[in-house]
Amino acid sequence: MALAVGKKAPEFTLAGSNGEDVSLKDFKGKTVVLYFYPKDDTPGCTKEACDFRDSLKKFTSRKAVVLGVSPDSLKSHDKFIDKFELPFTLLSDPDHAVAEKYGVWVEKSMYGRKYMGIERSTFVIDPEGKLKAEFRKVKVDGHVDEVLAAAKA
Repeated sequence: MALAVGKKAPEFTLAGSNGEDVSLKDFKGKTVVLYFYPKDDTPGCTKEACDFRDSLKKFTSRKAVVLGVSPDSLKSHDKFIDKFELPFTLLSDPDHAVAEKYGVWVEKSMYGRKYMGIERSTFVIDPEGKLKAEFRKVKVDGHVDEVLAAAKA
């Protein structure tokens, strides 16, 4: 299924850091900010998570929930949450099935070595479950402000 703004966002269910399985359908009636990031506790991912943390009140005032997704384990997510006092749920996608549904599991290259990994991306899903905005190949600086603007009701 190709993602397109205005079309239904792919449904998913993943294990959450809140101890429960989390599904997109759980948030019907709310805006969902679904952000995919490569790895817990790395410089860019930490800055991005802390930016979302620091702006969370602005998101909740817009009836939006923030969910982070990476291939890391729940144990890794728990350490990341505790270390940086992250007040939102992180989802574990170890087999990258949801990342593939959203088209963010891609071939990457570092120092000439090719490998598969998460392309830092954020999706804003409206209260009816339709894709409202997408941000791909995200640069962390200023990103949360772009997402906040897209999450306005």
